[in-house]
Amino acid sequence: MTRDGLTDLSLARAVVDRDALRRTDEDWLRQAWASPRTRVVRVHDGRVAVTGEPPRLDLDEHPDVAEDRRFFLGTDEDAAYFAAVVDAEEDEATFQGLRSVGAVLGARDAGLVVHAVSLANWHATHTHCPRCGGPTTPRAAGHVRRCARDASEHYPRTDPAVIMSVVDADDRLLLGRQSSWSAGRFSTLAGFVEPGESLEAAVRREVHEEVGITIGEVRYLGSQPWPFPSSLMLGFRAEAASTEVTLHDGEIAEARWFTRPGILEAIRSGELGVAPTISIARRLIEHWYGGELPTNTD
Repeated sequence: MTRDGLTDLSLARAVVDRDALRRTDEDWLRQAWASPRTRVVRVHDGRVAVTGEPPRLDLDEHPDVAEDRRFFLGTDEDAAYFAAVVDAEEDEATFQGLRSVGAVLGARDAGLVVHAVSLANWHATHTHCPRCGGPTTPRAAGHVRRCARDASEHYPRTDPAVIMSVVDADDRLLLGRQSSWSAGRFSTLAGFVEPGESLEAAVRREVHEEVGITIGEVRYLGSQPWPFPSSLMLGFRAEAASTEVTLHDGEIAEARWFTRPGILEAIRSGELGVAPTISIARRLIEHWYGGELPTNTD
């Protein structure tokens, strides 16, 4: 962690070459799938097959799945990697979600999981054409869907969302609690980018809508994918030009300013639960704090 930006975010550590030019090479893809060196990420309902302690991806099984349920993820010097959507009841592996294992997986595995789960989520919800309603089928090794009726092509959806540490002139941090969260659970503010909106404008709009704070300077710090189901979280530090909290839209039930000693004491006492270690929200909080904070939530 540096004061300049966010580094080594849990879900942004991909090291496998996506090797996009291979996605349309049907002969190469067939040979790669059949190769005993190929490694496969098995996915079911947003979870992946893992093994061992601490967990790592269980990549050695080569499931018998139809071509439209397998997606090319990339290559490294050791192997080609695919994702395969499987039926859990037919697979004896242990399946776990990213929230459970994302922070403890190695860089290769974390990157593969994010890619695999993101694609699987998209395919599960985009089986028909948004233009004409016709059925769509995967193309480009799972990175395109093509409509059988009007031949239009559709690409995986990624929803940009801004997430920000709001800091005032006294270097206090603003955290909010969503209405649906339990008492004591707080995090940084966040929201989706609207059509035709810059990232900086989205930061200012979301903060003002949620807590009534006016934002001055906005500085980008880092990003990571968040496939729940399809977001890209873009992290910022936002300088508050005002400090009076006004809750506008009902999404935020409570918002509080914290000093560094105050947030540490609140966490240690159990009064405050902050974002889990896998999230960029946690890293934004620790970036402001200047180091790691104790963990009392998952």
